[in-house]
Amino acid sequence: MKKVIYLFLVLSLGLASCQKEKTIGPGLIGPSSEKSMGRATNDPQQYETMAYANWPETFESGTKTAYSNASITLITGSWSLNDALIGTSTSDRKMGTKSVRIQNSGSLVMDFNLTNGATSVSVKHAKYGTDANSTWSLFYSTNSGSTWTALGSTVTTSSTALTTTSFSLNVTGNIRFRLTKLSGGRLNIDDFSVVDQGGTSGGGSTGGTPTRDNNLEMGNPSGATNLATNLSNYLLSKPQYVMSYNNGRGCPNWVSWHLSSAWKGSATRCDCFAAEALLPTGFYKVPSTAYANTGFDRGHLCPSDDRDGSATDNAATFTMSNMVPQAPANNQGLWANLEAYCRTLITAGNELYVISGAYGSGGTGSNGGTTTTINSGRVTVPARLWKIIVVLPTGTGDASRVTTSSRVIAINVPNTQTSNNSAWGSYRTSVDAIETATGYDFLSAVPSAIQAVIEANTDSGPTQ
Repeated sequence: MKKVIYLFLVLSLGLASCQKEKTIGPGLIGPSSEKSMGRATNDPQQYETMAYANWPETFESGTKTAYSNASITLITGSWSLNDALIGTSTSDRKMGTKSVRIQNSGSLVMDFNLTNGATSVSVKHAKYGTDANSTWSLFYSTNSGSTWTALGSTVTTSSTALTTTSFSLNVTGNIRFRLTKLSGGRLNIDDFSVVDQGGTSGGGSTGGTPTRDNNLEMGNPSGATNLATNLSNYLLSKPQYVMSYNNGRGCPNWVSWHLSSAWKGSATRCDCFAAEALLPTGFYKVPSTAYANTGFDRGHLCPSDDRDGSATDNAATFTMSNMVPQAPANNQGLWANLEAYCRTLITAGNELYVISGAYGSGGTGSNGGTTTTINSGRVTVPARLWKIIVVLPTGTGDASRVTTSSRVIAINVPNTQTSNNSAWGSYRTSVDAIETATGYDFLSAVPSAIQAVIEANTDSGPTQ
């Protein structure tokens, strides 16, 4: 599935207590990274989209397999990759299937101008493989590359998970950008985003025909990777959903999926529970019979009814990697009611991004008591289940369309039979609270200043 990337409006100059940079000149501030390193405190303006055609740049359309200096044509225009290539290996950190990999003192340079200036730039970056930390700087030019001006201060990349760093500026007219690696190990760059002087962000619009979009659009909450050695945080990606799988728990940490009417159809529920064939060699593949007589349902995280567009889509939801041991009253009651409510939202002209998971150990099923594991200790029974739902009008460039007024529903529910004594709405909480409970970083593809608002709020909207 083609990856959508985002152009973020960063208007806030005040950073939180973990603030990295101070103002460095008229109209310019240094980079502010995503919330793990401090986030802006002022609410950004809401803005329309549809700026620069074909933006933001995902690097998905390009091919360059050698580090030698060369220009390639991407969806936004021609870019020079100097001592850099388009990486596709499992060691390349990327949102989709490709990202830029830069070595030595290489650079990524726009060979073209944007004509309506810029107010902000956002870049995702990470260490390649197991390489050392690296440093890099961003520059801009207003004279077609004849001279360059540093934007902000030097950025240090120290994580193997993609991190978003944003830069604010105030430049009108023609502008282009250059990212130059300064030191350290190889560097991955992805999702290069620019906001123009109209206060608009390319790559997003509201309306149109619903589509099947990137299941990991809102970010990778745990920095999961598809390395077979990553037993507790293995990234398993299917066309129908993406998950972080935990071999030690025998179930997913979280599952992320997109939901629009484009995913809906008339395929019947297959009830074809099966072990997960796509897990790496050496992983325990939970059998379909593992939950038998335990007092717990095989609880879907990505629901069957969210994937009835085809028999293949529906069958994908029945692999055991998508299941957690769930109290039957919980699964068939309030949890099913929330799933059904989500589907009413898409029939009303919305699309959703849903992330769901479980944590802790010790649940109460229909057999009573507290059970911590089943299947001879190979599958952990979670203590709680949670779900986060981002609601947007149908459109494109979805992460860039999230604003401080976007509806975000978050619930955190005990894995017990009695939890169904209350409606799902009574379990609403904030995204921040679920982050505290799980240690995950949700909605990291959304600008940090917007995250600060929507993640602190607790939804109070309708429940049916």
